[in-house]
Amino acid sequence: MLKSREELDAELGGAARAWLDEALAEAAHDAATPDAPGREATGPYTSPPWELRYAAAGRHCGLEHADSVRSLLLVEARATLPSVTRLYEQGTAAERRAVLLTLHRLDLGDTALPLVEDALRANDTRLVAAAVGPYAADHLDTHAWRHAVLKCLFTEVPVAAVARLGDRARGDAELARMLGDFAAERTAAGRTVPEDLRTVLGHVRRIRTGSTTPGTAPRGVAETPESLRDEDVPAPCDAPHQTPRPIRP
Repeated sequence: MLKSREELDAELGGAARAWLDEALAEAAHDAATPDAPGREATGPYTSPPWELRYAAAGRHCGLEHADSVRSLLLVEARATLPSVTRLYEQGTAAERRAVLLTLHRLDLGDTALPLVEDALRANDTRLVAAAVGPYAADHLDTHAWRHAVLKCLFTEVPVAAVARLGDRARGDAELARMLGDFAAERTAAGRTVPEDLRTVLGHVRRIRTGSTTPGTAPRGVAETPESLRDEDVPAPCDAPHQTPRPIRP
């Protein structure tokens, strides 16, 4: 979970707080001077000073605070698409994760979707978990969002990481079909089905807050696929880095 500035101030030592003060001041200056070098350029030699601070956050503030510090820098700088793209493409996995965790706090519309899509193609579970946050919930189209959920199941990313899972999954018959196909393929191959699949299916069949319909579902609400009925909840998935295969219609 990302920490606020106040929480960081309470946990950081004096030298780290001073470093953060300077870094945020540089970010704020960049935001106040939109014509400064690096605001729109994408070359590696035109980055504003705060972007260098972004990369050094873990070294100066501790790895446990790096995500939060980097997120604050992005927000304070009102980071543009060229900046977040540059930081993502040139960054380490940790630096990429911080970008993904902060996208929903920036004024980027759907322009940063390529970064989310790139992370969802990765087998790094830290990136996958960060990619299915609030920004993906707001901007991924239905097809891509369904496959993002399946990606979580394949890579053992807890579906608790999927922002607004209940809202987007509710009544989605196509998602229920895809879950059924996935479960059937796993069972046919003698492999376990991830327990989180039933969690997703429960959201699919939920028709209103706090209510699910046992047995058959009303018209318009996804039914439980045959492959998932009358079956004990299995053990978690045993293929943490398998890439989902396309689901045939």
